[in-house]
Amino acid sequence: MIEQLRVHISSRDSVFQGKLESSLSCFEANYNKLDVAIGVDWDADLYASIISIWCLSDFVAEATSRNPLLLSDLIDSNDLFSDYGETSLKSRLSNALSSVCNEDELMSALRRFRCREMVRIIWRDLLKIASMEQTTLDMSLLAGECIDQALKWLYDDCCSKWGTPYGMESRAPQSMVVLGMGKLGAYELNVSSDIDLIFAYPEKGETKGGKKSIENQTFFVRLGQRLVNALDKTTADGFVFRTDMRLRPYGGSGALALSFAAMEEYYQDQGREWERYAMIKARTVAGDLESGRNLMQSLKPFVYRRYIDFSVFQSLRDMKDMIGREVRRKGMENNIKLGSGGIREVEFIVQAFQLIRGGRDIHLQRPELKLVLNALEESCLLPAEVVSELREAYVFLRNVEHAIQGINDQQTQMLPDNDIDRKRVALALGFENWQLMLDQLNVHRQSVSRHFSEIIAPDDQKKEATASDVWLGLWLGELPDTAAIVLLKDNGFEAPEDSNTLISNLRNQRSVQVMQSQGRERLDVFIPLLLAEITKQKHRSLTLQRILLLVESVLRRTAYLVLLNENPGALKQLVWLCSVSPWVAEQLASTPLLLDELLNSESLYNPPDKEMLEDELRQQLLRIPEDDLEEQMEALRHFKKAHVLRVAASELRGTLPLMKVSDYLTWIAEAELDQVIDIAWRHLTEKHGFPVRSNGEVCDLDFAIIAYGKMGGIELGYTSDLDLVFLHSGDVNKPTTGDKSIDTGVFFTRLGQRVIHILNTQTAAGQIYEVDMRLRPSGNSGLLVCSIGAFEDYQRKNAWTWEHQALTRARFVAGSTALGKAFDDVRRSILSQQRDIAALRNDVVEMREKMRASLGTKAANGEAPEVFHVKHDKGGIVDIEFLCQFAVLGWSHEYPELLKWSDNVRILEEMAKCELLDIESSERLTEIYKSMRSLIHKRALQKLNSQVEPTAFSEEREYVSSKWGEVVMNG
Repeated sequence: MIEQLRVHISSRDSVFQGKLESSLSCFEANYNKLDVAIGVDWDADLYASIISIWCLSDFVAEATSRNPLLLSDLIDSNDLFSDYGETSLKSRLSNALSSVCNEDELMSALRRFRCREMVRIIWRDLLKIASMEQTTLDMSLLAGECIDQALKWLYDDCCSKWGTPYGMESRAPQSMVVLGMGKLGAYELNVSSDIDLIFAYPEKGETKGGKKSIENQTFFVRLGQRLVNALDKTTADGFVFRTDMRLRPYGGSGALALSFAAMEEYYQDQGREWERYAMIKARTVAGDLESGRNLMQSLKPFVYRRYIDFSVFQSLRDMKDMIGREVRRKGMENNIKLGSGGIREVEFIVQAFQLIRGGRDIHLQRPELKLVLNALEESCLLPAEVVSELREAYVFLRNVEHAIQGINDQQTQMLPDNDIDRKRVALALGFENWQLMLDQLNVHRQSVSRHFSEIIAPDDQKKEATASDVWLGLWLGELPDTAAIVLLKDNGFEAPEDSNTLISNLRNQRSVQVMQSQGRERLDVFIPLLLAEITKQKHRSLTLQRILLLVESVLRRTAYLVLLNENPGALKQLVWLCSVSPWVAEQLASTPLLLDELLNSESLYNPPDKEMLEDELRQQLLRIPEDDLEEQMEALRHFKKAHVLRVAASELRGTLPLMKVSDYLTWIAEAELDQVIDIAWRHLTEKHGFPVRSNGEVCDLDFAIIAYGKMGGIELGYTSDLDLVFLHSGDVNKPTTGDKSIDTGVFFTRLGQRVIHILNTQTAAGQIYEVDMRLRPSGNSGLLVCSIGAFEDYQRKNAWTWEHQALTRARFVAGSTALGKAFDDVRRSILSQQRDIAALRNDVVEMREKMRASLGTKAANGEAPEVFHVKHDKGGIVDIEFLCQFAVLGWSHEYPELLKWSDNVRILEEMAKCELLDIESSERLTEIYKSMRSLIHKRALQKLNSQVEPTAFSEEREYVSSKWGEVVMNG
């Protein structure tokens, strides 16, 4: 047998010789250990196919060379050359699990079974024994059977430990329903795919027959956790399927299993557009199939609208744009799934028709893409030739995907960059060499991209942007300096000599001189376009200076110049924004990827609301592996920068008033904190298990972030840091539930540290936010995370007046809502205590004077200050803030309405309602407060501090001082 294999190896391409010899050596060593001879009756064609598959797949080569009996079993059983019957997989896996006695044995048996079936499927696919459709069906059935039978075993085991769950209304036993999403749901699973699952159960209730009754949700969450572990965990035997649960309602922060009623309520009230797309391919893959069908029927109105819904096009464009930005950011143009003309674009085309017309045409209510393509042709919704091209492209792309993934059983869609893997992919697709395969692939991708643009992409005819030959001559140095300066001056450049010097210096930079021809051509196109656009601005020399910093930063990444060359609208937005704000220019220069935001002026000047922000960030993080913290942090950083840019652009354009600017900046921070907590919680619980409460119950994210200061007051600025306090409600003396358990107190401290690390870490792209924790109980000497009880105790017994002042601006922003409510109760209780007004006045005035002495403007030799500090000087913003804080602390015991808000504007409104201020005074103070804050915002965008000319706001300052006297000094 060994000699037969060696003969066939010798005839193979030299590029494979090294790997084949290595596989043969391993096979021979293991073959010699066998007590039986194998391969006695095999013919030359069988030996040739063994060597062929060893050439194409390291995974198959390793599995079969390490276990010759596996190879013998697959061949002698004829399983490699015949399709399985309808129930074959079920009976095979049932036999494999029949002797399983414990969870470890279950996991081992599942992994050994998976290995055999994966070798069979990849062998059949790469040698074209099976079609692409048969391969994806086999993969989907394998996944479904593994999920279902693992679930059955674990369900019985859970029932023996905790009792059987019963419905509260039906009083019937309850079973779990497992929904398969994406390609699993559509029977289109690829050969190395993860599986997206959602767990549900019919009714609320509790278990019966166990030592202690528990709620159904607790039972099914535990069952779900064990099922994910059984499938996903990598052991010495490998894994079964990488399992992703983030498509469930509320994502990573949601319960692992929900009742049907909770599922229906979520999708009815909170379901997002992208979740409609996800639900198109959903089906029940395991568990209680009948109940699962009922659930899917109840969710159908969410997915398929009764009316023709053309808004889908814009939603798909937005999703495609978001994916496109991610592809460009990560350099994934060679990704056959996400790149231009890839698998995702075919899916988007089909999904568009399903979502637009599926409510009226039940033939489109199918998860399988190719079946829907047929329905589109039959319904004359797409021409036959378009359907044919899309079908052919889809099959080809999926075959390329399988060839890539089959090499090492790895989940990747990137075209290989080494000769041997390229040769493998070409051979698997039936081509003699890589270039022939690539040429055919590009034909299909171009076809898909064209149809995608015609069907979904906006029909936007780009105007030819032409620059005069004179500007090109100036850039290329063809004009003498005197002529260049005259040209710049005649075109309104206020400092023509300086501008000419800047252009010359750039042209003569070594980095420009040594650019490759393609990059230099792009630059030579861009600079004349830029100069022509700058002539439309007011401060042209200053604008040029700012933008050339960006140009210098992208000289090695000239794809950004292509973006601007091909999108005149984006270039227009860039030039205008840089002309009006050096801060924006600096942001773009430091993070050129933000140029993508300029492509759509409508979204640039209309930032999304809070719900959409949260949804977009969640979607971005869904596409990142849960264990890739570095990539998650990068996504968080970019999300913040991109959306803060939108807010700044909107403020500069005048489409957002001051209060809305602060709202949006605060919402961005809240969306970030929500995800940061989820990431930190998941990483720590995976390592140490879950913390516990004093009653022994497992904590369900019993951690809350409290924002103070500007964030607490919903008044964040562009460069604001975050003043935060961390609270928990666990029992610090009890250990966590994991194998590597730690004290709950240590767990929450590490959780807080992890949150700060994610937010604070500086990289080349900057940090997400700078965090200040000094307002926590006992300041820097206090615990990083304290219990809600310790927090209340400190506030009652040890806190200074200034700490209660700070508490007036505090609010819950992320984490456990139950703990957030507990904080609100504590805050209300502390602030509503009746205080001695005279003592309060002394404390507030003393603290105000200390702050003014430390941070305000200091006059020299008794002379009047040369500047006015809008925030800290007398009559400025802090005086209004202190006035509000004094009112809350002094009178909220009598007027609890003062405690409703943490922002000064609404506190001033409440003061008027409580007649602590007359309406005119409240409105005047609000107007002054807004105008001063607005000036600070505008100066931040100009990279200026908060100090202005000494006469600024003179009347307003006098008014604030007079009201300070009335309310604080005489109140």
